Amino acid sequence: MLILSAKQIHEWDAYTIRNKPIRSVDLMEIAATRCLQWLQQNNFQQQPFYIFCGKGNNGGDGLAIARMLSGKGIKVNVCIIEMGQKGTDDFQTNLSLLHKTDASIFYIQSAEHFPAIPKSNIIIDALFGTGLNRPLQGLPAELVEHINSFPNPVISIDIPSGLLADSSSKDYIIIKAAHTLSFQCLKMAFMMAENELYTGYVHVLDIGLLPNYLSEITYEALLIEEEIVKAMYQPRKKFSHKGTFGNAAIIAGSYGFMGAATLAANACLRAGVGKLTCHIPACGYNIMQVAVPEAMCKTEKGDNYIERLSGTEKYNAIGIGPGLGMHETHEQLLESFFADYKKPIVIDADALNTIAKHKRLLNIIRPFSILTPHPTEFDRLFGKSENDFDRMRLAQQKAKEFQLIVVLKGHRTLIAMPGGNCFFNCTGNPGMATGGSGDVLTGILVSLLAQHYPPEQSALLGVYLHGLAGDYAAAANTEEAMIACDIYGHLRDAFQRLKS
Repeated sequence: MLILSAKQIHEWDAYTIRNKPIRSVDLMEIAATRCLQWLQQNNFQQQPFYIFCGKGNNGGDGLAIARMLSGKGIKVNVCIIEMGQKGTDDFQTNLSLLHKTDASIFYIQSAEHFPAIPKSNIIIDALFGTGLNRPLQGLPAELVEHINSFPNPVISIDIPSGLLADSSSKDYIIIKAAHTLSFQCLKMAFMMAENELYTGYVHVLDIGLLPNYLSEITYEALLIEEEIVKAMYQPRKKFSHKGTFGNAAIIAGSYGFMGAATLAANACLRAGVGKLTCHIPACGYNIMQVAVPEAMCKTEKGDNYIERLSGTEKYNAIGIGPGLGMHETHEQLLESFFADYKKPIVIDADALNTIAKHKRLLNIIRPFSILTPHPTEFDRLFGKSENDFDRMRLAQQKAKEFQLIVVLKGHRTLIAMPGGNCFFNCTGNPGMATGGSGDVLTGILVSLLAQHYPPEQSALLGVYLHGLAGDYAAAANTEEAMIACDIYGHLRDAFQRLKS
């Protein structure tokens, strides 16, 4: 699913109105009908409603919904914020139609007119849509704070009022919605962790905008969905052997942190690699042989941490970083490794932290290598960002500048590509916010790279599988009780889903 800007969404509406053809007020009717259907399907239609409307087309949507609810015999109170200007043509048309129903209509001209909302009522927010381009002030801001003061569930139409679609709204006054009913596509604001408090559950409703428009635009972001990864997935052929599925290595572990190495190794094997060798310090030999008997072990120079690497050129793919520790010799270790190994690599954890201390190393990483920072590691690497939008733009910039794939981990993990496009993942859950989850992702990515998936596909497929396995793990163990090994334990379910 494409993630479009507010300008592109407006142009898509206009394109559909022009080419379908359809009147804008009739398109508004379809949008309101889809919202009504959603309310019915989710058992909201039996309760009374307070519907708050601005005088733009978002308010017009609210008026049309109010008319449809009232027509079904449901008690509806419509509150229109009065700012001294006439409404849009479609707003005025729907206001005229609403006057013919039993809905009660109130005009809010000052804070004295703010209603007390009974607990039994559902609130619909149709004050401001994606056309908003500045923070709310004055009466609209006061009204939003008034609505937020009630415990009633709020359903926002298109986007919560006060939230900007394409830029940060950090510290703005915004409606706190339990559900957001968006039309046709996602908005960038919905992908950002800083907006979780306001958007609630986001539902995308199809209102019949013409798909031909999408072939005429350049999109910036895409949601990774099942049909995308199914198209990438390569089923195994009957005459395959272990050499078919690659020879991988994981460089990981140090004294006290061998668990990270074993998690990455187990995940790599569960994701289908043919052969795996773990390059580890001497202190981890017994641990690795017992915890991951399917992997070969190569102990490198160094008892408690790896001091020097050898023999890495033979592998199809390598991952480095989980549990590596922070030691002065790692600068030279990484520099030599990056110079010697000629293929893209997966870089995680302490390897990223070492690069953050010695940023010149960024310039010698092989193009199309995959970096997997969480937000704090990302800030160490590339500098602190004021908000999630700035961090996303910076990830895109750095991916392009260094020709790297940046996997910025989070609930909606961002994958920034060297070509400038970015992708957001739709799988995963809060139960994956547990120690070792990132090590599991590293193992999966290395495995896919070794199996000859291109780096871009390895990143997209790997992140999706990691999240999907996490969803199966949460269903089996609950989000609270799941741990990192549960994720790779459910890779079988994730692969089965791709095959189905």
